[in-house]
Order: sequence, then C-alpha cells, then structure tokens
Amino acid sequence: MHRLAVAGRQPLIARDTGVQVCWVWLSTSRFAAVEVMATATLTLGPDANALYQRGWARSSTGRPRPALEDYQQALTLYQQAGDGAGEAATLNNIGSVYNQLGDRQQALDHYHQALPIQQDVGNRAGEAATLSNIGSVHDALGDRRRALDHYHQALPILRDVGDRASEATTLNNIGHVYNRLGDRQQALDHYHQALPILRDVGDRANEATTL
Repeated sequence: MHRLAVAGRQPLIARDTGVQVCWVWLSTSRFAAVEVMATATLTLGPDANALYQRGWARSSTGRPRPALEDYQQALTLYQQAGDGAGEAATLNNIGSVYNQLGDRQQALDHYHQALPIQQDVGNRAGEAATLSNIGSVHDALGDRRRALDHYHQALPILRDVGDRASEATTLNNIGHVYNRLGDRQQALDHYHQALPILRDVGDRANEATTL
C-alpha cells in the first residue's frame, strides 16, 4: 500500500501507512527498512513523523550527524503544528544524539527543554525517560549527587506507569552511582531491588549483569 501511495503521489496515504509500519520496524530494530520507507515518504514532501523515524534509524545505525539533521527538521515541523508530544520526543532524541557525540552540555540543554513539555502534555513515561537521561549525563560528568537526584525522581514515575524493565534499569543505575560514591550498602540494596524485577520481565542478560 505504501509503495502504491508513493508511486501514485498520494501523500496522506503514504504518511499514514508509512508511520504505522515504521513504528513496528523500529521496535524490532529493522532500521535500514525504516530509513528506506521514511525516505520514500519524504519524496512527497516534508513530514515530521517520517523525519523523526528516519532520524531514529540513522542514529541507531551510527550516523549521528544525518540523524541530527532529520531531528532538527522534524522539531521545526512539530513546533509549527503545535504537537507538544512530538516536540518533546524529538528534543529528547536530539539530546541523546549529542550525548553519544560527547557533547554533554548540548545533551542537557535539549533534555531540559523536553522535560517541561512532557510534563505539560502528561507524558509520564517520557518524563521518566528524560529524567533518567539527565541523570546519566550528570553521572558521566562526575556529578553523582545530581545524577542520584534525577534517578530518584524518575523511579516513582516508572513504578506508576508500570514500566518494570526501566524501573530495574534505574535501580541498577542508582546502585552504580552509590557504588562509585563508596556507599556499598546502598549499592547492594538497589541491586537487590532490581534483581527480582529483571527475573520477572525475563531479562536474562541484565539479570546476569546485576548478579
């Protein structure tokens, strides 16, 4: 259907089908296929979702600069459309790309722009993810206390939204920070909280890491 819509110059059908298929493919790491489909959609004109998804695919396949270009274009389109959820998600992903590039300040700037928008639109899962991202940057910068502060803000939100896998990851991250601070008992307490959750969600690799 998508191929026919592109060939027939039907942008609405191409965008609708393309975005749905690409979300499925992104969840299964079919990044090359996402890039091809999103690029085909964009031959019919600018589209925020296609740019966002192609940016995700490019970032995931080790091409941060082209990913940033896509995300920046998507951001402008989301802002023009008044799409707060899309704007916040894009700002968060731009921050993640800058973090991968080692530009911690740019990463923090974009995460801090995303956070209040996520709170305004009620995206609790996105809010928790951004708080965790901010924590990880502060941890990388050696600011352990600020890292802990943001991880501890994220944790109850993850519990509220029922994201067990991310809850376990955050507990592990808190444990790592306490371990670096020399507080071994707090580190153990958080690792022991993470372990049964990892077993419940079937994450064998991170179960082993936590052990």
